[in-house]
Amino acid sequence: MQKVLVDLIELASQGKQAHWNVVGTNFRDTHRQLDEIIDAARGFSDSIAERMRALHALPDGRSDTVAETTTLPELPHGELFTTDVIDLVTERLEAVTSTCREVHDAVDEEDPTTADMLHEILEVLEQFAWMVSAENRKPAA
Repeated sequence: MQKVLVDLIELASQGKQAHWNVVGTNFRDTHRQLDEIIDAARGFSDSIAERMRALHALPDGRSDTVAETTTLPELPHGELFTTDVIDLVTERLEAVTSTCREVHDAVDEEDPTTADMLHEILEVLEQFAWMVSAENRKPAA
């Protein structure tokens, strides 16, 4: 669950960085959508950390731990055009869902409560990934 925790913390951090530096067409919608993703990631990271404590594990959300262990790629520095932010955020949402699936499969039989929490996170993040990615998609031919 530590892997999920650090990816969620990093998602919230990178989301805020993109939120502050996004520019371009559909700025306002992208800016607001990032806030929704950030809020969800923060809430989920707290739930995961508290679940870890309930299981007598020690969550580690320190910045150096997050930076050293996250699966998310580094976000580019500076202003980011809205269409680039859409692709970058989609990539990061998909990375976190991949981590959630990996951890889910490892705990599914032994800890159904944690598996249920991961299902909830997956449902929300996959919906965000779909909605965010739709900004740059064109209808299939």
